[in-house]
Amino acid sequence: MRGCAVNEAEDRSLKTPKGPYKRVLLKVSGEVLMGEQPYGIDMNTVDRIAREVGEAVEVGYELCLVIGGGNIFRGLSSAAKGMERAAADYMGMLATVMNALAMQTTLERVGIPTRVQSAIPMATVCEPYIRRRAMRHMERGRVVIFAAGTGNPFFTTDTAAALRAAEMGCDALFKGTSVDGIYDDDPHKNPHAKRSACLDYIDVLARDLKVMDASAVTLMRDNQIPIVVFNIREQGGLALVLDGEGACTVVGDVKS
Repeated sequence: MRGCAVNEAEDRSLKTPKGPYKRVLLKVSGEVLMGEQPYGIDMNTVDRIAREVGEAVEVGYELCLVIGGGNIFRGLSSAAKGMERAAADYMGMLATVMNALAMQTTLERVGIPTRVQSAIPMATVCEPYIRRRAMRHMERGRVVIFAAGTGNPFFTTDTAAALRAAEMGCDALFKGTSVDGIYDDDPHKNPHAKRSACLDYIDVLARDLKVMDASAVTLMRDNQIPIVVFNIREQGGLALVLDGEGACTVVGDVKS
């Protein structure tokens, strides 16, 4: 059985996906995992995202994930009031580990080999983050979920996603949100809001568009890795955007 698993991974690595990017880091906010709940993990939502990630891996894409912790930390926010920032940030990092383990369990249930690597060592439940080991996992067709942010307080999971995308040599960073791109106004409030098909890194920083925090956008600009913003709540949205067909906004170097 072990040999069969290796052969299946090798078969996937030989496939050529149709989209413009092969190795992708998918950043999912913790709030997405809440579904319609006020906080916590909605396993139906986790299951849907896991199936879409699994389908992408099956057709030849190499995926790694960073998941936020807002869905769990929101339920702890009252307890965190008055707490020093560093301690609150560590609580948030632990929340991302919980989300990562939930996603790993679901991915493996649908047949996708998965590894969780944490920036905060916790050997009982997951691997420590080791860059070369993570790259090897991806080359073998495994999905790697990076947990606990950067392992340091005062850095967001957006910055952690940008850092891991650069370290893994990803072709793009996919930011899964609740809207299908970047608009000039809130599309939920303004039906006439217009979506941009592409934006320059400088535009995002100068206009303070809140796609990701400034340090994450700057890191992507320095490493020439595009940021693809799309609606992960839409069923099948990930596959469409990976194949270059779905609605999204691409942040990159826009040549005049």
